[in-house]
Amino acid sequence: MKINLFFRIQLGLLIVVIGSMLFVIPAASQQLVPVIVKEVTMDRFIDRVEALGTLRANESVELTASVSETVTAIHFEDGQRVEAGDILIEMTNEEEHALIAEEISTVAEAKKQYERMKSLVKRGSASKSLLDQRRREYETARARLLATESRLKDRLIVAPFSGLVGLRNISVGALIEPGDVITTLDDDSVMKLDFTIPAIHLSTLRIGLPIEARSPAFDGRKFNGTVSGINSRIDPTTRSIIARALLPNPERLLKPGMLMHVDLMKNPRDVLVIPEEALIPSGRENFVLIVDRTEGPTVAQRRKVTAGGRRPGDVEILDGLEAGEYVVIHGTLNTRPGQQVTVIAEDTGDEPLVNLLSKGQRGAGK
Repeated sequence: MKINLFFRIQLGLLIVVIGSMLFVIPAASQQLVPVIVKEVTMDRFIDRVEALGTLRANESVELTASVSETVTAIHFEDGQRVEAGDILIEMTNEEEHALIAEEISTVAEAKKQYERMKSLVKRGSASKSLLDQRRREYETARARLLATESRLKDRLIVAPFSGLVGLRNISVGALIEPGDVITTLDDDSVMKLDFTIPAIHLSTLRIGLPIEARSPAFDGRKFNGTVSGINSRIDPTTRSIIARALLPNPERLLKPGMLMHVDLMKNPRDVLVIPEEALIPSGRENFVLIVDRTEGPTVAQRRKVTAGGRRPGDVEILDGLEAGEYVVIHGTLNTRPGQQVTVIAEDTGDEPLVNLLSKGQRGAGK
């Protein structure tokens, strides 16, 4: 005799059909899948554009001489900080000092003759043409004095602004020629960071955008600044544009020439944000599992969402969710749509996931 067997589990009952006989047996209760959820919230989201940049000093100059002369004194050390107007180098200037003394005497005598002639003209004892001659002599003497003082200044190398000098390339007694680099001077109180970004971002690039810069030399420490300038031309070869940001440097850590990793932060906005682990990609679409914790059994429901920008650990949701809903962030691989789940913890951002999982295990063991 042939016996047909048929098994079916429905509504918590095991239905067994043997031939023409029907048996209904209570089935074992289905074990609920433990999950961790997180509430969908609004958060500040910023698009980041990564780039590489090079640091430049706010002001930078190579100090050189304008005359050929011998160095007689050096008033700075390598790497010294100087103030604007400080004398750094003195060159041979005895002749200029002597000429200045002579011209000062000449100016004083010419002025005396000019003043005397003015009084004679007032009394009618001298002609006005003679007064004009004395005035020209006085003004000529003053001009010669100014020219001599200028030649003396050419033999003094003075700091044009406050900053940090580099290594000196000359010694006392050396003969320097025009164009010889004596040292460098950098104003490093504020640094200029020039970086290149694709021209596709030009529509959102503007002065005042914040940036974050990092250097391997400082273990990833962030230096904050703002965009201060944008080049007027796009490179026709790379289709990119150079932007410049200013970075305050109060600790004087940043140096000209350093390579910096730049994050340009643009398009700030308040959007719905969920953790990346809640996203379930399927082809070109994305889904999440949501749970309703307000009433009835907790059932996981699958919902299609539209993802936007991303940042480490988070993803922007453009459509498909509302603030206040709960998405599954742990247990998505073991959960099927429509399946009942048990929420063992809610991620509020105050504790790491390891602690939440351990809490769930302790709760299951009670």
